[in-house]
Amino acid sequence: MELLERISEELQNGNYIDVPKLTREALAQGIAPAVILSDALVAGMDVVGEKFRRDELFMPEVLIAAKAMQSAMEVLRPKLIETGVRTAGMIVLGTVKGDLHDIGKNLVGMLCEGTGYQVIDLGVDVAPERFVEAVRTHKPDIVGLSALLTTTMPRMREVIESLVEAGLRGSVKVMVGGAPVTEKFAQDIGADGYSPDATSAVEKARILTTR
Repeated sequence: MELLERISEELQNGNYIDVPKLTREALAQGIAPAVILSDALVAGMDVVGEKFRRDELFMPEVLIAAKAMQSAMEVLRPKLIETGVRTAGMIVLGTVKGDLHDIGKNLVGMLCEGTGYQVIDLGVDVAPERFVEAVRTHKPDIVGLSALLTTTMPRMREVIESLVEAGLRGSVKVMVGGAPVTEKFAQDIGADGYSPDATSAVEKARILTTR
């Protein structure tokens, strides 16, 4: 539909003023919330992610597109709940204990939410026991651990070990990321997934939640 294409295009342009207005217009026209989500918003963010990988867009442009996505989701989320649309899954995010960096984590959260995931952000400096409690309480599909310092990377292993001790490791997938984190490190600590950037984190989350 022409309106859905326009929403997608304006989202890609980072037009966070008009995207929610156009979302309301689509709802007023009787377009199903799930269709608006998949064919306009998620489709638009997929284009943004692909352009970012090809270096056609840069981080500030991705951030403003994510802001447009969030503004649309504020309009759309209540309608999705009303119509009983199933989310893509639930993700608990946090920067590990001792680390106060959150830009990358926040971007992952915005992009994941923009592609249909329910995101619970625990913030920064999150102790292993808080991750355990969040998994026990919310029963997420994925726990995402972020670290920007080499000195805090070992905390990721501690979180995984704490999940094992609590008997919860088998119920949740663990993803890790951050500037110093590598695929090998992720494998060494027993994580289920690693992503070098926010856009690939969304793709990895999709893979992990469809297995």
